[in-house]
Amino acid sequence: MSIVLGFVALVAIVALTWLWKQGVADRPWLETGAVTRIPSPGGQPTGRAGLGIFLIVAGGLFALSGSAVSMRMGYADWFEMRLPGVVWIGLALLVLSSLALQAASFAARRGDARGLARWLGAGTVAMAGFLMAQGLAWVRLAESGQSLAATPGASFFYLISGLHVLHVLGGLAALARVAARHGRGPAVAAPAIGLCAIYWHFLLIVWIAMLAILTGWAADAAALCRAILS
Repeated sequence: MSIVLGFVALVAIVALTWLWKQGVADRPWLETGAVTRIPSPGGQPTGRAGLGIFLIVAGGLFALSGSAVSMRMGYADWFEMRLPGVVWIGLALLVLSSLALQAASFAARRGDARGLARWLGAGTVAMAGFLMAQGLAWVRLAESGQSLAATPGASFFYLISGLHVLHVLGGLAALARVAARHGRGPAVAAPAIGLCAIYWHFLLIVWIAMLAILTGWAADAAALCRAILS
């Protein structure tokens, strides 16, 4: 439950900050003179707002999943997860894909078409590698006796990793649309690539958090913080 409350507090802070930047506190009926800011329908602010709303919903889903895992760990039948090494290889590939998309975003802003194509290709390859690693992790878990219904921890891992893979596939579909814009020049693709990079950073953070919860690292860190503060 504390995970959910923490996430809600974080979302509230981010939402209020974003609304403040959008001018929610402005009083246009008291202003005089020419209008200096005209909203741009369909522009980048609209895209950022849509992505922000989606990330809030998706983040809430993963926060609830993490909270369920944390509460389930308190039962006597919980066993520590034995994750195969390929899971950490997949994590490394996800980190590389996130960095590659950020580099692609920088290249697009500079107008570097060659760099944009190179980093987009590298990011796509890393993403495909992550999906392959995730599939291999499921196979390794099943071979080690940790099938879907073997233990509560294994069940949660299949569920959460499956949800994460679905979000990765959705990101790949969006990236494919962005790649179609690449032919019209980096300047046209830059806003969309920036949004894809933000989305991939979100996927990376979520996956790290879920792994920390499933392996018990998050609980150990929380216990250490309580011991230090008490």
